[in-house]
Amino acid sequence: MLRVTESREPHLRVMLRLLLLGVVCFQTPAFLAAQDLLYVASQEEVTVSIIDTRNNELLETVDLKALGFPESSKAHHTAVEPDGSFWYVSLISAGTILKFDRQNRLVGRSNFEAPGMLSLDPTSDHLYVGRSMAAVNPPQRIGVIQRSSMEIEEVDVFFPRPHALAVDPRGKRFFTASLGQNTVAYAPLGVEEVDLYNIDGTTHTLVQFALSPDGNWMVAGGQVSGELLVFDLSNPQPDLVKSIPVGGQPWHPSFSTDGTTVWVPNQAANTVTVVDTETWTVVDVIRHPALAEPHGSAVSPDGNTVYVSGRNMAGTYQSISGDQTRPGTVVAIDIDTRSVIAVIEVGRYAAGMSASSTITRD
Repeated sequence: MLRVTESREPHLRVMLRLLLLGVVCFQTPAFLAAQDLLYVASQEEVTVSIIDTRNNELLETVDLKALGFPESSKAHHTAVEPDGSFWYVSLISAGTILKFDRQNRLVGRSNFEAPGMLSLDPTSDHLYVGRSMAAVNPPQRIGVIQRSSMEIEEVDVFFPRPHALAVDPRGKRFFTASLGQNTVAYAPLGVEEVDLYNIDGTTHTLVQFALSPDGNWMVAGGQVSGELLVFDLSNPQPDLVKSIPVGGQPWHPSFSTDGTTVWVPNQAANTVTVVDTETWTVVDVIRHPALAEPHGSAVSPDGNTVYVSGRNMAGTYQSISGDQTRPGTVVAIDIDTRSVIAVIEVGRYAAGMSASSTITRD
């Protein structure tokens, strides 16, 4: 039996007695999950890495293989509830979207063929799901999940391979686009019939959208064209108003929280392009050894840091610790100085990521 001896430090005696009574709780990963977190899917490793954005520390790695999912499942993208209460991950080859609680316990799932991008509507109970780029000929539909029950319905979009996906942060519309043709589908949230907007000219292969915080602008990276497309959303129909050459296969862009810049991972160039939204011009190109086939991006809840994931499939970045071969990377970039402030090694083929909003602490 543990004995509490008298101490000259009164606060130490109190702490020891509370510990024996089970009152004192240390900051375990489950507790820290209530704070400002980044969730990074590692496709080849089939894991989700959870990073504390306040200090850029890897808190926990959720191994989906330990839950019975095979090594071929391909964890691709994540989404997080605005209050951090639940998070979601798509598994391409397992054909499912998983729901976890704040303590990283699996609490629900939805089945959907070749799920890819996830986009959460913060104003309703809906989570939108696109199809994976790896899917050759998936159904021409996106999924809409009722998050509370994880029941899923499918919405026809009438074009092949719907991949790019975004929800208006003001809760007005959703957007998706085809990998096979220059077509964008859009509709008010909760509506099952979409309108189509066709883009003239060369095929872009739109990988992913990002919407400005005020919902007035949308950008999309064109894998084939190497352009960042800018859409004006002030009218019911989106209107392509500008194409910005950025090169290097632009992948998952993100707006800064103040809407003044867009950050574009360039997968084939191992760079991140920074675009000023007042002039819609390139103002910087960031290079770093850990930007190895950059894929996803997300901005921290406090708006100070942009995170970029790196697949590193070619092994151009070597692990500092030597513990991993071809580790995935998460590069933290200070938004004000545009300098790299941290490199966090995660599972192989780091892909889609998402950050929780500012959370009310328990």
